[in-house]
Order: sequence, then structure tokens, then C-alpha cells
Amino acid sequence: MLKMKHKKPFYFFFLTCFITVFSHFAHAQSVKNDTIMVRGVIIDGDTIPYQYISVINIYAERKFKNKRAFEKYSKLRRDVLKVWPYAKITEKKFNDLAVQLGMTNDERVKKALVNKTEKEIKARFEGELKNLTINQGRILIKLIDRQTGNTSYVVLEELKGNLSAFFWQSLARLFGNNLKAHYDPNGEDAEIEKIIKTIE
Repeated sequence: MLKMKHKKPFYFFFLTCFITVFSHFAHAQSVKNDTIMVRGVIIDGDTIPYQYISVINIYAERKFKNKRAFEKYSKLRRDVLKVWPYAKITEKKFNDLAVQLGMTNDERVKKALVNKTEKEIKARFEGELKNLTINQGRILIKLIDRQTGNTSYVVLEELKGNLSAFFWQSLARLFGNNLKAHYDPNGEDAEIEKIIKTIE
């Protein structure tokens, strides 16, 4: 769990498409048969080759009004890059655990699975999470909601119970954070979303 101190660090496809197409093309060139099997879609009786390509976001070069605005953005980007790996790990751990919990109705087994996951996370990241600032913690809370579709409060509530979630929420509120905070990519978290899009 996160331990927080006020004003101090606290606790707690373009290339792929190219390779795929190139590999397929190279393989086709090595085969004497000139027929190449590809996905297709039928439109008005005509079969048209179809290949899904992931969306690629392209942004114009960022310009800033002044040095202060540049420094503010640079700090936000640095903080997002710092906590992004933790949000991704939380997403994987939460999803893996959800699958395991769904395979049993035994409450003792469920509790053991939760405790095991918590110990694994604590052993691996306890030291690193101690160095997060309050603002980095706030961003991490938002990104957990982005990646899992659940606020940090809900994650705690589901895994550790109402009392534990209430305790940590109360503590977080003392230091200006909110475990119930939702991620808003089109509103107050738009800048964070742009940063994530450039690194995903």
C-alpha cells in the first residue's frame, strides 16, 4: 500500500505492419504459385483485399507560449513517463488476478491469491514507489483508471474490502489525492493522453 508524506516522495504499428507485409511478400516470392492468399471483404459482389492497420497518431511540432509553459509540459511528461510502466503492470496484474479469482468460489483461495499478488508487487516495486512524488501519485491513480477501467478505489475495494479502500482513500485525501478520480482524456487529462499516445 502507499504511504504518503506531505510535500515529499510518497509510498505506494507501423513497423509491425511493414514486417508482416514484407514477410508475406518474401514468402510469396519464394513460391512458384502466383496466387497470394490474403484477407478480403466482399462489397457489391466484388472481393476486395482487406488488411487492418492500427491507427497511428501524428502530432504537429509542439510550440509553447513561453519558457514557463515549456517547463510545465516537460515536468508533466517526465512524471507521466515515470509512472506509465506501473500503470501497465497494474493493468496486467489486475487482469491476471481477475481471471484467477473467476476460476474459484473458495473465499480462502481468493484471499490467498490476492495476498500473493500483493506480496509480489510489494517485493518488486516497494522501493521504487517510495520515490514517487505526490503529483506522480496523482497521475498514477488516473492512469490506473485508464488502463483497468476501474478507479484505484474500486480496485482496492474489490481486492481488499470496503474498510481497506476507505482507509486509503481517507489518507489520500489528506494529501490532495483522490483514489476515486476518473481519467478524462478529453478534459483535464487531455495533455496526459497526448503524451501517452506518443509513447504507446
